[in-house]
Amino acid sequence: MDQAQNNDLKGFKYARWIALTGLFMGINIIMSSFGIPVPGGHLYLCDLIICTAALLFDPLSAFIVGGIGSFVGDILFYPAPMFVSLVTHGLQAAVISLIVNSKFGRNKKTHFITALIATLIGAVIMVVGYTLGKIYVYSTFEYAMVKLPYEIAQALLGVVGSLFLCFKLGLIKIFKRMEYE
Repeated sequence: MDQAQNNDLKGFKYARWIALTGLFMGINIIMSSFGIPVPGGHLYLCDLIICTAALLFDPLSAFIVGGIGSFVGDILFYPAPMFVSLVTHGLQAAVISLIVNSKFGRNKKTHFITALIATLIGAVIMVVGYTLGKIYVYSTFEYAMVKLPYEIAQALLGVVGSLFLCFKLGLIKIFKRMEYE
């Protein structure tokens, strides 16, 4: 392959990286705008998108989708916890992506187990981050504790849903065929 073709290929991969990161960030913003009503609160589907993006993308893209996407969603729809969302969801997505993109995570035999462990660690980051953030933003420990079951349910919804999308429905295989990795 000559230098011109190599440069074209790099430009194409970079454009695809921007487009897919932007697409997932937009989906995250949309999913953070409405929740599934449950008795006493709401479950938001943004964790499903954040965990899916973290399983598919590199850590920078995952941080952009999770952190910046949640931050923008909060600015538009509910600005009080926007900085909590930036840090918590950004860290959650980056850690999941770092784990699944590690040498151990790329092993075909252990890929699903690694993804499961990574998303569970991300769920813990999200629950702890939002609980501490709500204590700070709303200045009450009690409010954070009342919302804790909803945070746990939302995090587990993200874990189960992202693993289902990536492994059962084959999103990872589709991304590999696109030579995204």
